[in-house]
Amino acid sequence: MKKPFCILCAFALLFSLSFSASAQESTWDAKKNATVDSITSQYKEKYIATGPTLTTADIFPALGQYESTTNPESSTVSIRIDPDNKGLVWVEGLPQGKIKAMLRKSPATYKIPVQKTEDGKDVAEGTLIFDNETNTLSIAIGKKFNAADPSTAFMPVAEEELPASTSKKIKKTTVAKAWMYTGTKIIEEKETVKN
Repeated sequence: MKKPFCILCAFALLFSLSFSASAQESTWDAKKNATVDSITSQYKEKYIATGPTLTTADIFPALGQYESTTNPESSTVSIRIDPDNKGLVWVEGLPQGKIKAMLRKSPATYKIPVQKTEDGKDVAEGTLIFDNETNTLSIAIGKKFNAADPSTAFMPVAEEELPASTSKKIKKTTVAKAWMYTGTKIIEEKETVKN
């Protein structure tokens, strides 16, 4: 019984010594391996350099200052992101006061929910859209947000025509006219440092 056990222990000891000696002699280096080098050389030209890191203004293009020539009561409007919730922006400079808008379609379509401002004014539902190509901000307050096509809030409403054969008196309801704002983004040029 002792003989097979001694042979097994001697074999295990020799195997472990030879394995540790071979591990110490050679360490595999990918840079010195011809196979690895031939494979990676095929793809070196195809690596794409990463672009510049995106800023908050790149991700949320509606942020910034706007000027309007058509709305004298709110000539300058500013939009700032909520520090706690990136899906909310705060719009300041409107006659309604400081209002919030919620991001609905990225990058720059926002829903203005029904809300009460800090001044106690009631604000109806609306839409805020920033057009990145023309740097134009459009705000419509008093028209419901259309999730399928938000730009419909800025189209004129066609009045329905009643048929001539209606002999009953129809009670007319007054519909509040939507408040519209259009402004152009003020682009701040960055100063360049001269050496």
